[in-house]
Amino acid sequence: MELTILTFPDSFLKTKASPVTNIDGQLQKLISDMAETMYRAPGVGLAAIQVGVDKSLLIYDINPSDEERRLQVLINPRIVTSEGEILSENEGCLSVPDFRADVKRAERILVEAVDKDGNPLRFEADGLPAIVLQHEIDHLNGTLFIDRISALKRQMYARRMKKKIKNKT
Repeated sequence: MELTILTFPDSFLKTKASPVTNIDGQLQKLISDMAETMYRAPGVGLAAIQVGVDKSLLIYDINPSDEERRLQVLINPRIVTSEGEILSENEGCLSVPDFRADVKRAERILVEAVDKDGNPLRFEADGLPAIVLQHEIDHLNGTLFIDRISALKRQMYARRMKKKIKNKT
């Protein structure tokens, strides 16, 4: 079932996600629904917070074409270490529609999490996977990518979205 993606300025997007304590059929259904939602959007990553669910869960697939899908699921992910700096050019977000910006990110990260079956994971990521993971883990901490850009650009986007919302009503 496709889920609704919350968009800025929805205040739930500022929620710090609660840890997942039980990996059960309900969580597996959520993962499946999130995957359907992400692929249809289309996007390369989606955090549970973005679909209104207070759980520390994210999914991603940096190559989401129909033939090459490799869905990755991380439960209770956290960045253990990060190093270097890279500019994520033209970064966008399903929860921040019609806006893209350059964002400074760590070049390389070490992530710890649990997979969809409850197995512990610890792995390094760099390049696009590192950017996607930092972006999605930010969501789980109540941070949007626009929180990482200049205040002026963020305010301009906020004004544009408020005007758009006002014109819809």
